[in-house]
Amino acid sequence: MARTSAPSLTNPIPSTLRITFGRRLRAWYGRAARDLPWRRTRDPYRILVSELMLQQTQVARVVPKYREFLRTFPTLRSIGAATPARVCEAWEGLGYYARARNLHRLAEQVTRGGQRKGTLPAHPAELRALPGIGAYTAGAVASFAYETRAALVDTNVARVLRRVFAPSLQPRTAAGQKALWRIAEAILPRSGRTAWTHNQALMELGALICTAREARCSECPVRSCCATALRALPAHAGSRGTRKRTPATPSP
Repeated sequence: MARTSAPSLTNPIPSTLRITFGRRLRAWYGRAARDLPWRRTRDPYRILVSELMLQQTQVARVVPKYREFLRTFPTLRSIGAATPARVCEAWEGLGYYARARNLHRLAEQVTRGGQRKGTLPAHPAELRALPGIGAYTAGAVASFAYETRAALVDTNVARVLRRVFAPSLQPRTAAGQKALWRIAEAILPRSGRTAWTHNQALMELGALICTAREARCSECPVRSCCATALRALPAHAGSRGTRKRTPATPSP
């Protein structure tokens, strides 16, 4: 494949690059996705619980706690009817108890206010108005529960987007964060159902292949689209259509 340059943050991502990236990413996800319990449901409450638990906590720790927590609190109403102390007790072992307290506040607001009929909204902007819901969590609940066409950027997604589309971007700056969200929106499929797979696949790629510790470029399904991987190729590799060496591991 001929060498291509990374898209400029001020210019649209070429449609051919966007389409190729998306197709290869989703095809890989169909083969490699982990079977995680929250991927088997479209229940907004269960999706929300999983997303809050996964913040700064490893998947291996979350899976058993997720199942245990839902046995104790099977619905959003059961959370709202409990005391904050009881919710935090059920959360024990995950740490960062502000997540549990915010979940309780959210449940009270949604189930006792009468305005939302006890259900979580489907639009990211409405979700963000609830306690403890940031931009990423709002996008995740909208996408994974309602199959709304919603972009999302967490740590894994940010790493993938930067390496593939904007290697020179500074992700910890406000401008860098805004640029990453613009990229996430630009490559999002038009269909909400396809966006569900796309968003899950982005997160999975960052968790399994394009990790912070090691970018396993030789196993990456989108390496031919990746500006960081292509920059590591010898100058003549693209013109001859072959790769002479394994791309260097990109920095996180």
